[in-house]
Amino acid sequence: MRIIRDYQFVEAMDRGATAAIGNFDGVHLGHQSVIRLAAKAAPSARLGIVTFEPHPRQYFAPDAPAFRLMSSAARSSRLEKLGVERLYELNFNAAMAGLSPEEFAREVIADGLGLSHVVIGHDFCFGKGRAGTAEMLKEFGREMGFGVTIAPLLEEGALVVSSTAIRTALADGRPRDAASMLGHWHRIEGPVIGGEQRGRTLGYPTANMSLEGLHLPKFGVYAVLVDVLSGPHQGSYHGVASLGVRPMFGGEVPNIETFLFDFSGDLYGTPLSVGLVDYLRGEEKFDGLEALVTQMDADSAQARNLLAAL
Repeated sequence: MRIIRDYQFVEAMDRGATAAIGNFDGVHLGHQSVIRLAAKAAPSARLGIVTFEPHPRQYFAPDAPAFRLMSSAARSSRLEKLGVERLYELNFNAAMAGLSPEEFAREVIADGLGLSHVVIGHDFCFGKGRAGTAEMLKEFGREMGFGVTIAPLLEEGALVVSSTAIRTALADGRPRDAASMLGHWHRIEGPVIGGEQRGRTLGYPTANMSLEGLHLPKFGVYAVLVDVLSGPHQGSYHGVASLGVRPMFGGEVPNIETFLFDFSGDLYGTPLSVGLVDYLRGEEKFDGLEALVTQMDADSAQARNLLAAL
């Protein structure tokens, strides 16, 4: 997959694509439906995605709580698995934010990227002040020479599939509901970082990962599926993870600490992908280390049983 970050400097090989436009945070079932429509709209054209970095919401409210379901790297990886050939990951800055709807359609879509067809959600807004609507983009497309397909709203059972609904499910400790909308387990990806190595002394060595910049699921203990993405231990494992601030040890910065079942080895610096499967219990502060280890034994046994049933 080729990644293009500047719409003003696009090589000939990257023009003429059919592209879905949006933020694609989580790459959920609704996003996947839009991507499939893009592939069908012009099957002879390259399949592309137009998205923005940073997320416009981050740009306009940089001090707001973190909300992203995945990092840009995790999003790129997921999109590539879906067959996307061109990722137009455009820099969202003051100049981009200041474009009127017509300027965005002409300068970015038509002249800049040279897209032949675009697919958008029914609630797509674009241009300065989010003044442009899906129907307006359709009209601009007729004037400027690109096709526009408007994707319908997708529902999964009683739930409307959206990044907001997925964030709510995760915040409530309902990872399976989130997965039903994502079409895959919600995954936290990143390198293993150094910790305080308390787990080793307790018989539970953990792989620690940062949650910086990501939406925080409900704090507590989870049954997890773990992919070690590279290195000598590359492969898939079952495990149990503690997500939160470690109240037993006076922690303040949230992270995720994962214990891989039946594993031995050094994972420092290795990229992991940790999929949240089931919420087991909330964070607790125990009377002592013995009580903590007893609970960790119980958590591990429960997680093993749940994961074995998948």
